[in-house]
Amino acid sequence: MFDWKNYRKPILALAPMAGVTDISFRQFVKSICPEVIVFTELISTNALLFKSEKTHKMLEFDPKLERPFIVQVFGADKESFIYSCKRIEELGADGIDINMGCPAAKIVSSCYGSALMRKPELAADLVKIATDSVSIPVSVKTRLGWDNSDDLITFGKRLEDAGASTLSIHGRTYAQKFNGKADWDPIYKLKEEVSIPVIGNGDIHTLEDAKNKLKNLDGIMVGRAAMGNPWLLKEICSFYGSNKDYKSFRNIYKCFKNYIGCRGCNDDKKISFEDIKSAIITHCEIAIRHKGEERGIREMRKHFCAYIRGFPGAKELRLRLMNSETLSDVKEILRKFACTSGKQG
Repeated sequence: MFDWKNYRKPILALAPMAGVTDISFRQFVKSICPEVIVFTELISTNALLFKSEKTHKMLEFDPKLERPFIVQVFGADKESFIYSCKRIEELGADGIDINMGCPAAKIVSSCYGSALMRKPELAADLVKIATDSVSIPVSVKTRLGWDNSDDLITFGKRLEDAGASTLSIHGRTYAQKFNGKADWDPIYKLKEEVSIPVIGNGDIHTLEDAKNKLKNLDGIMVGRAAMGNPWLLKEICSFYGSNKDYKSFRNIYKCFKNYIGCRGCNDDKKISFEDIKSAIITHCEIAIRHKGEERGIREMRKHFCAYIRGFPGAKELRLRLMNSETLSDVKEILRKFACTSGKQG
């Protein structure tokens, strides 16, 4: 059984992101960096209780390709938590993560996400209900606090006492949303006060960021920076895995290569447009496999923007890709752009 405390360190996780960490993105990221722990998008416990077909679809995963696989849930209703946790365990997930950090207005207004930081008793009750309902580990992702970090240690220790197996902390308050600079100092102080693993999140854009921010923590979590640059995760894993035992993932990587037909970038060179082109096509193919061509290409549009950001002519290319409807369209647009821009790898 998956165990956060005994999992090799440092832990590297792909942050759960609404509308981003769906099955296709998770599998594509794992094809590049199989060591990373992946989370689902935010999943409503109320929607699971009321058997929403769309929400249940979000729980689909491939156990051969995505383990460790963590389902992140949000909500505040105790009955829905009991049902959802049991359902998630039945489906074979390796862990459950409770979202106590999402700052979106529609989430907070319902007393979900970040709002739970202002209701520590309810937050602890939800953790205890979840841990009492399942045998798989229950973790929590939260923030420094509502508008400051004064209560982070008290809040974290309360969640630990309730049964939380791991805490992932985003280095911003609710009030900051995603603005300003992430502050990791309170996260380091929290780690000194709890005995469970603590993972830091926020402003990991480069390997240097990861190296500088890890310090006494058990791991790091990469979020928005992985969009368009999943190779960042591989770079971090390669650095920390150089003198650690990551050999067990070689067979998984071979499995991905066979299943997906991965055309990943060359490890020994800078990411080129040819690498980006191959990544986009592979990612599209995975999306189509799971969602069909029309929906798969439509949902890829947010990723198109991220992949091509920073390349000369990206604005024109983005406009063309956003109007694509089929995989053939995408391939032809990328082929013509590579030829005319002279950006072939």
